[in-house]
Amino acid sequence: MAEKSDSQPPKRKVLDLIDETPKPSRRARQRTEAEAVEAVPKARTVDDAKREALDLFAEEKPKAKRPVRAAGAKSVLPSISKLLDESNKADAEMIRGVGQADIPAAPAPVAAAPAEAPVADQPVDPKLISIKPPIIVSELAERMGLKSFQIMADLIKLEVFPGPHQAIDPDIAAQVCELHGFTFEREKREKGGGVHHKEEVIAEPEPEIETPEDKLVFRAPIITFMGHVDHGKTSLLDYLRKSKVTAGEAGGITQHIGAYQVEHNGQPVTFIDTPGHAIFSEMRARGADVTDIVVLVVAANDGIMPQTEEAIKLALAANKTIIVAINKCDLPTADPTRVKTQLMDKGLNPVDFGGDIECLEVSALTGMGMDELLELMALQAEVLELRANPAANARAAVIEASIQAGKGPTATVIVETGTLRVGRPFICGSSAGKVKSLIDDTGKAITEAGPGRPVEVLGFAELPNVGDELVEMESDRAAKKLSEERQMEQRQERLVSPNRTRMENMLSFVGDAGRKAQLNLILKCDVQGSVEAIKNAIGDIQSDKVKTHFIYSAAGAITESDIQLAASANAVVLGFNTKLESNAVRAVKSEDVQVKLFSIVYELIDQVRDAMLGLLDPEVRESIIGHAEVKEIFRVLRGRAAGCYVKDGKIRRKAHARVMRGKTPVFDGRMSTLRRFQDEVDEVKTGVECGIRLGDFNEYEVGDIIECYLLEKVAQTL
Repeated sequence: MAEKSDSQPPKRKVLDLIDETPKPSRRARQRTEAEAVEAVPKARTVDDAKREALDLFAEEKPKAKRPVRAAGAKSVLPSISKLLDESNKADAEMIRGVGQADIPAAPAPVAAAPAEAPVADQPVDPKLISIKPPIIVSELAERMGLKSFQIMADLIKLEVFPGPHQAIDPDIAAQVCELHGFTFEREKREKGGGVHHKEEVIAEPEPEIETPEDKLVFRAPIITFMGHVDHGKTSLLDYLRKSKVTAGEAGGITQHIGAYQVEHNGQPVTFIDTPGHAIFSEMRARGADVTDIVVLVVAANDGIMPQTEEAIKLALAANKTIIVAINKCDLPTADPTRVKTQLMDKGLNPVDFGGDIECLEVSALTGMGMDELLELMALQAEVLELRANPAANARAAVIEASIQAGKGPTATVIVETGTLRVGRPFICGSSAGKVKSLIDDTGKAITEAGPGRPVEVLGFAELPNVGDELVEMESDRAAKKLSEERQMEQRQERLVSPNRTRMENMLSFVGDAGRKAQLNLILKCDVQGSVEAIKNAIGDIQSDKVKTHFIYSAAGAITESDIQLAASANAVVLGFNTKLESNAVRAVKSEDVQVKLFSIVYELIDQVRDAMLGLLDPEVRESIIGHAEVKEIFRVLRGRAAGCYVKDGKIRRKAHARVMRGKTPVFDGRMSTLRRFQDEVDEVKTGVECGIRLGDFNEYEVGDIIECYLLEKVAQTL
């Protein structure tokens, strides 16, 4: 009983009113309980070890170094271990085993560190200088650890003279860095010193060389009408399209290249109309390049003309299928047989004469033979088996370009392969863009255009050149990057071969300065194709006395800046099928600039030729009208006079005269007096004596010859 009472805890005193021991406060009891809890070691469980191993953000505490036991030394347990119970030993061994098993798993998050170690371990190249343009001289000197004047001294040796705060070209900066043992890098490097940024190479998508047969579909044939001016090319197209294009053209002649699409028996057919005037040879050449079939239009009453011969040469050079349409066969003067004979002389043998060239007699006015012409074109298209891949990368040929109000730069293109869609980026020449809208030949907006279809494309950053190829790109970034590279290449080409001053050139300039006039021109047209054609036509005007110089030429309306440029350059503004903006009209009045507007191309060429002639001063020519011999010398009130005998011709008082002594002229001037006896006369004829006084000349001698001549002004020619 005594042992049992000792094992039970003593009972709490409840009613001890006499005990004077102070009762601890509440805060003191809480503090005592907390200290007691902290004093008892908390055993680590398996869950605690897993939680610590998965905590990637916890700071790893340095592990305590375990004492190294000497080899052969015996382990001596402390004396207190003898008092431990066997159960306590087992618990301690279990906790220790769990802790030791979890220790190697703790450094798991650190295992990812070696992936970043190479970046940190790579040394920064102290001789590598990377600066993003613009490259300022002072910044380059600071990167190299030099003064600005030292870099400027090196630049002077390279014949470059910038200021300390001015920019220099990357090529020049590379040369300066090489002089001091540095390596210059134009593009900015990525993070991590010494790691060069590989410049991304962007190239235009290559066209498909071999396309699987299952992806090819039949496309619309492209047929071009070519021939001499006013032989009825557009009239034939009007009949096929049931439109009246010719009625709306200035002078009734086509001066632009146009593309249209019609349906025949449910199949689309694309037509290209080319101008026939002589100056539009480049337009005809572009039409022959993109076409599949050439329809050569020849008037039955005119026969083969110069532009007809040119169209034949272009079609044969491009190896295109040729169909001859002999138009205007309804006229009384039509002679189709003569036309076929002329075709044989040019190397085109008609089928009627045993050849392989189809010739049809048609009339755009009455419709004669038009159905047969359509059937023949459809048959030739089937024979050619024209197919394309609509799923390929889109490619289109630019056949015309212009700047239109409210649309900006636009271009008429014919899709060659692939499908051109709205919203797709593209590259065209050196300019990038994005298809904002597609408009067909009827003026309707469409979302896509397949192979062989002509459309008007909106979305060019700048006006493209006719003849360029529009290629679809993967992204806007790739298109802009490629555009910048091409523009840089063009700039480098212009700067590669500067014109050096040579003695021969200087002498030629001195020789031309006194006799060669220059006509400054500013040309604005409605489309880019007309700009090129008119410039070439004006440049073909041969003249050794006058030269033309185009200050500026572009497509679009005449603006106020064009008028100001013409005023400063003393130029004439020429407008072809375009108009003046409202601000330009006011500028014309204030600047007093001459502006000429034309709607027919040959009128413009004639006006330029007349203007070139107007710059030439008329030539002054001598016309000898008579000779008189001095027979006697007389003293008069004011000097001397010569008594002469007219040997040939006649002597006029208002003409010029010179005194010839032998073969040497001793006087040349005007005649002041011409008398017959005592009377003043205007003219003395052959075989008559007269008295002559020439200005202030008094040194006459007997035997001198007085030669009388007139000065005539004759207009010069180019």
